[in-house]
Amino acid sequence: MPDEASGSEAAVGSFLGSDKLGALLPDPPVPRSPHFPIPIPLSRREKARLALDRLRARIPRPETELEYRNPFELLVAVILSAQCTDARVNLVTPALFARFPTPAAMAEAEADEILPLIRSVSYPNQKAKALAATARMLVEEFGGEVPRTHAELTRLKGVGRKTANVVASVAFDEPAIAVDTHVFRVANRIGLVKDAPTPLAVEEGLARIIPKDDWVEAHHLLILHGRYTCTARAPKCDACPLTDVCDYYAALQALPPPLEGLDPKRGRYYAPASGRYFDEPALKTDRRGVEQLADPSTGSMVVYDTRTGETTKRVKDYRIG
Repeated sequence: MPDEASGSEAAVGSFLGSDKLGALLPDPPVPRSPHFPIPIPLSRREKARLALDRLRARIPRPETELEYRNPFELLVAVILSAQCTDARVNLVTPALFARFPTPAAMAEAEADEILPLIRSVSYPNQKAKALAATARMLVEEFGGEVPRTHAELTRLKGVGRKTANVVASVAFDEPAIAVDTHVFRVANRIGLVKDAPTPLAVEEGLARIIPKDDWVEAHHLLILHGRYTCTARAPKCDACPLTDVCDYYAALQALPPPLEGLDPKRGRYYAPASGRYFDEPALKTDRRGVEQLADPSTGSMVVYDTRTGETTKRVKDYRIG
């Protein structure tokens, strides 16, 4: 099974480099606030402190939503959770742990014995092989116990940097910041990191501005905020306590307002700079590295969808996948 951190980094590159026209069409717009708050000028360290304080008030018990009873069960659950929801993992682990309650029990199994119990998670074949190999390593090299160090954890099959950080921090209370797709997206959107291109860059950036004693809590706060509020495709900005310090929200509010009176019969798109309607836009990359629809005659990226009147301009949203 590939390291999930490197997989995330590849997905980041794939997303940023995508030239599929469908991917360039904007999501349903975030409601434009009639009283758009003036962003508070803060350093990243100050912004992190304020953001975590506000999220603590919203999320009084930040902790993993994976269900487990010991480090082995946590390790298995985190491996299964790669590119899969915690809710789905929690549906399959009770039967899995009933059949294979210990590393020794799972080490005796072949992947095809594990597969039927985890078939409903993503990439079940790869994960079944990873679990069988990991259980054997635990028995043969670690005395049937889950290792505590990051270096030892990453030797296990199916365990990359993110999984090792989760297990070390949650099971053993070791300071670590695990960066999954939620943390990657939220940290970049808020501006806790500056356009960090990879999960590792996000982890290193957060470690510089968040006190070490807060790393584990910050990981859970950012994940839960991303899972339930700052969601990938339709962020709930109207319910977010961070809009006055969020770079992404400020960029959304700075988008051009809708145009009224456009005629879809004359063309799918309209560019006010040239006054032209057209159906086949050009593609152009803006200074943030985001591909935008553009007027094919002038190159202007100020383009409107004539069916909705909304701008087609996209704000970099740091979605992975």
